[in-house]
Amino acid sequence: MLRALDTVLGSNLTQPAAMSVRPGQSLTVGCQVSYDLGYATHWIRQPAGKGLEWIGYTCSGCTPGYKDSLKNKFRFTVDSSSNTVTLNGQNLQPEDSAVYYCARDSHSDTNKQQSCTKTY
Repeated sequence: MLRALDTVLGSNLTQPAAMSVRPGQSLTVGCQVSYDLGYATHWIRQPAGKGLEWIGYTCSGCTPGYKDSLKNKFRFTVDSSSNTVTLNGQNLQPEDSAVYYCARDSHSDTNKQQSCTKTY
């Protein structure tokens, strides 16, 4: 299941209500946003009955950051023409079942975003 998480007042993020894929298949989820894509969009997931897990972030003009254990499973793309940030997952397994959230960072300074990834 997928849902959008809006972390900054006045920003809108829109995702599909729910999706399902079979083991071994890929996943593509778009998050259409109302803000400048210079702000980082983070992807986070929460398996049923468990805590949040940070997947990574991306923005227009910055190098994406990924959680080390997930960097071979997920990739992000940014489409400025449609203001959409997309999460692409490969070879998904039952343990990847979760609610996936997109969320906007509170700042657009890409130099600071590198240090943000170390706090998750």
